[in-house]
Amino acid sequence: MINSNAFDYINVLDKAADASALRNQLIANNIANQDTPGYKRQDVNFEDQLKTALRSSKYTSIDDKVANVRMSALNARQFTDYGDYSYRLDENNVDPEQEQVALAANQLKYQGLMSSLNAEFSNLKTVMK
Repeated sequence: MINSNAFDYINVLDKAADASALRNQLIANNIANQDTPGYKRQDVNFEDQLKTALRSSKYTSIDDKVANVRMSALNARQFTDYGDYSYRLDENNVDPEQEQVALAANQLKYQGLMSSLNAEFSNLKTVMK
């Protein structure tokens, strides 16, 4: 079998896009529950895991770092944000304006990830010609 690192970036970008899609669902759920008493906002922790996975050595190239990433360690983890904190009397901690900003930022991130994935596939296609 041929050992190739051709899909290393694609695999990492795929995991990041999955995390972004999950974050989009959670933000939509937060917005839908902004008036639900006792509801606590939820989010995804992926960026910290990616930073940890890529922090193998400061003298290693990014290509080598991406090639050595354990894909099983890159899973988006859902968490409840500030579960004990609430600024409202009904114990809900969702700020609708903050959620709208987070949604817009996440959509931009997702579009960037999709553009990067398309560019990687275009590069592969060019190489195969």
